[in-house]
Amino acid sequence: MVQTVSEQAVVLARKELELARQELTAKARHAAGGAAMLGGAALLGTLAAGTGTAGVVLLLSRRPGPSAAALGVAGVYAVGGAGLAQEGISRLRSAAPPVPEETVESVKENLGSIKKKRAKPAPD
Repeated sequence: MVQTVSEQAVVLARKELELARQELTAKARHAAGGAAMLGGAALLGTLAAGTGTAGVVLLLSRRPGPSAAALGVAGVYAVGGAGLAQEGISRLRSAAPPVPEETVESVKENLGSIKKKRAKPAPD
């Protein structure tokens, strides 16, 4: 009987570890998309800063047409970067915490059922 229980415990532990691995992999994939979006947002922010600087330089050199175009492009970059940053942060928050929540609940249920079985008095 002890051998059967220990074999069942090993099988259960392996299943729980596989479930945890799958859950964490899914969360990591979701977080990776958010991190990539933040990288894209940083790139667009850098482009916005550079283009904005060029627009200011053109404005100071009294070229209103090209400076307006440069500042318009800088605005588009800034809005795009802000949108990517917002979505990236949202995805990262939804992937946190990096804990296999379903697996934790499953283990708690399994432990609870084991405790109930052990608490039952043996038949006389």
